Amino acid sequence: MGEIGLRERKKQRMYQAVSDIAIGLFLEKGFDAVSVAEVAAAAEISKPTLFRYFPTKEDLVLHRFADHEDEPARVAARGPSPLTALRRHFLDGLERRDPVTGLNDVPQVLAYHRLLYGTPSLAAGMFRYLERSEAALAGALGGDLGARLAAGQIIAVQRVLALENWRRIADGEAVEQVRPDAVAAAEEAFAQLEAGLPRYAQLHGDERPDKERYRVRNVTR
Repeated sequence: MGEIGLRERKKQRMYQAVSDIAIGLFLEKGFDAVSVAEVAAAAEISKPTLFRYFPTKEDLVLHRFADHEDEPARVAARGPSPLTALRRHFLDGLERRDPVTGLNDVPQVLAYHRLLYGTPSLAAGMFRYLERSEAALAGALGGDLGARLAAGQIIAVQRVLALENWRRIADGEAVEQVRPDAVAAAEEAFAQLEAGLPRYAQLHGDERPDKERYRVRNVTR
């Protein structure tokens, strides 16, 4: 067991190191201007070795989403209802300035998102990731047509919320300036989801969403 754990840790370190080198080159020169061979040389590995870890050039950037791919599915299973759990998780992410929520002004994160959204092949790859995330969530919700429709709406809402936060911060607004609107928008978006998807908003027992924990007071809506 210890040997397997060590092997996995070494693999993860390799993923991180090569990806960091690749992203640094892409930010410096542009995604299309850097070849896979150049990344391999900078990482001091062979091109075939690089492709064993990253099947495509885009994966050098997008692999960072791999750990988040089934996150909505895992969160939805925590209860007390799928939408309650997902709503709380997104609001917690806003509190933590989780890059996934778009509410993050760390220069490296902003640069990464500019690279991601400014490169057509990466943006297309991001949508493939979202499709897989949507499929995993649909499975967690039951897998039927209703579950697939609900998952599509939930993933779309989270994407739009995160993109709006990122756009405002990328345009120069401070996190603390954006945060109240981000919280209010998330509350409104999940309220609409709960109204339209009552099957996935039904609570077990008498527990109710703890909205006051996240409420930003004195915010003009």
